[in-house]
Amino acid sequence: MTARKHLTQCTGQFAGRIAVAALLLAAALSLDAQPQTAPAASPQARQIILAAVRAELDADENDHSRWRYRDEETSEKYPNGAVSIVVQTDAGAVRRYISRSGHPLSADEAATEDTRLNEFIHDSAKIVHQRNNGAQDDKNARELLNMLPDAFTWRIEDDNPYATRLHFEPDPNFHPPSMQSRVLSAMNGTLVVDKSQHRIETISGTLTHDVVFGFGVLGRMREGGTFRVERHEITPGLWQIVETHVHIEGKALLFKSIGQQEDEVQTEWTSVPGNTTLEQAIQLSHPKP
Repeated sequence: MTARKHLTQCTGQFAGRIAVAALLLAAALSLDAQPQTAPAASPQARQIILAAVRAELDADENDHSRWRYRDEETSEKYPNGAVSIVVQTDAGAVRRYISRSGHPLSADEAATEDTRLNEFIHDSAKIVHQRNNGAQDDKNARELLNMLPDAFTWRIEDDNPYATRLHFEPDPNFHPPSMQSRVLSAMNGTLVVDKSQHRIETISGTLTHDVVFGFGVLGRMREGGTFRVERHEITPGLWQIVETHVHIEGKALLFKSIGQQEDEVQTEWTSVPGNTTLEQAIQLSHPKP
């Protein structure tokens, strides 16, 4: 990975997880699902979100941290759950699965993981593919973050000495520049900003109505689709995704079911030295006693 891995992992995951919803919903934006009047906006709320976006992008420029963490996921790929250990390095990241469906890997399965990881780190094409995916996540993250102040109207829902909770709704005057960003016109939700550092703590959104495309022949996304991303300050000044929840359902291409069901929790964060090699990352990815 490049020195911008933090944006791929942190703001990139933050915006990238939103993009999971965005990419699934982008094609589903309906011509008849556009708000007609702009909801009341707060200039103060807009200034808060502008400061938060600047803080996130500035943090990326100065953060070259690498991490080892435990990832617990329930998804369409692993409906009964899976646990993995992820280790980041400057050259790339390795993910070792240690449990599936609530059971630790058998000795044979663990040996297969060792083989898979060793093949991966010596496959230049796969490393390049991972790096390119990271670069694309990085680009999506910057674009989505920069669009937040203009894509929505913002108002303050709650304010305390530590954080401000903002409510957002689509701004009908916003003209999304890409298919991915068009999803913003179909969602509303809340965003919490830490006051001391202007960092985004949580963001959640909801699809507020069914949206159709191709007059319903090509597809329909169901009202109530949601996403929620939570972030914590792992060490002073360094924030990471700790929870992701995406639940979207719909029909497309003549009643074929599509959607994204994902719950992911990341814990046990420990710093990894910047000079760690991929071979060393494989060793670090073993479960701790």
